[in-house]
Amino acid sequence: MKLSGIIKGIAVGLTLSLAGCIDAPAPRSPGAGTDSAQPSAQSRALKTYYARLQADLLAQGLLRSGGGGPDTPFTADLLARNFEAIAFFDEYERGAGLRASRAGAGVLRRWKEPVRVAVQFGPDVPAAQQSQDLATISNYVARLQRVTGHPMSMRGRDANFHVLIMSEDDRATMLARVRQIVPNINPASMQVIQNIPRSIHCLVLAFSDIRVDHNYAKAIAIIRAEHPDLLRKSCVHEEIAQGLGLANDSPAARPSIFNDDDEFALLTTHDEMLLKILYDRRLHAGISAEAARPIIRQIARELTGEKAGGSS
Repeated sequence: MKLSGIIKGIAVGLTLSLAGCIDAPAPRSPGAGTDSAQPSAQSRALKTYYARLQADLLAQGLLRSGGGGPDTPFTADLLARNFEAIAFFDEYERGAGLRASRAGAGVLRRWKEPVRVAVQFGPDVPAAQQSQDLATISNYVARLQRVTGHPMSMRGRDANFHVLIMSEDDRATMLARVRQIVPNINPASMQVIQNIPRSIHCLVLAFSDIRVDHNYAKAIAIIRAEHPDLLRKSCVHEEIAQGLGLANDSPAARPSIFNDDDEFALLTTHDEMLLKILYDRRLHAGISAEAARPIIRQIARELTGEKAGGSS
């Protein structure tokens, strides 16, 4: 089963203005990878493991790449319930690493500032893979901007959403980069990055503005370079979308990547609707689930074309 999720950490002193002042290096240009480098035995073992895992999942009819279909219908009521479960609840306890959250519904969290995405590869990621991943992420960021209506772009030096695609052999580089992006990152979040278990395919850490807790100020997505193409693309889709504010997973969400059942690999029509709700102007960051519920239901009906009182 694929495990991925958003780990939220409040960095003391982190503000939106500071996020704009920490310069990230420009994305490594295609062709800069050292294709001749020999990966370690541990990295080779992970690559073999994930290749077999992807093959097994595909053989079971999982990792679907379509947006859904006649076999995955959903109603406005179900869409609204899924949104509430995914946007108002946390998969992991805030500031506690991978400890499962037992808290109740929180408030809506999303970005207020434009999202500026930069990609950094480990030194030994092959040039061809870098080119492929840069194209994937660039196209996906453009799609997310169209869906959400929120400003998003690929940037270099003033990025606030960092995507690190690195191998096991790049762990020291990754740790140093994370500390550079968030110098005062909380110890629990850092511990997760230092010892990522094999069951964690990818993750995203989102950091709130210290002045306004429900506004995101920075995010770091970490994706294993050892993944085969589809699993790597799946991580890109899930982690960047989760880093926008869809923090949880739900077993009821279908067709959706916000479900640990691995049925869908890529963002679906249902998931696009979740993002549309998240950034709808009728909602605002900090609103409670109770206050948002009637608004969410109305938006869900509009998106699905259902009339009020439709069946669920």
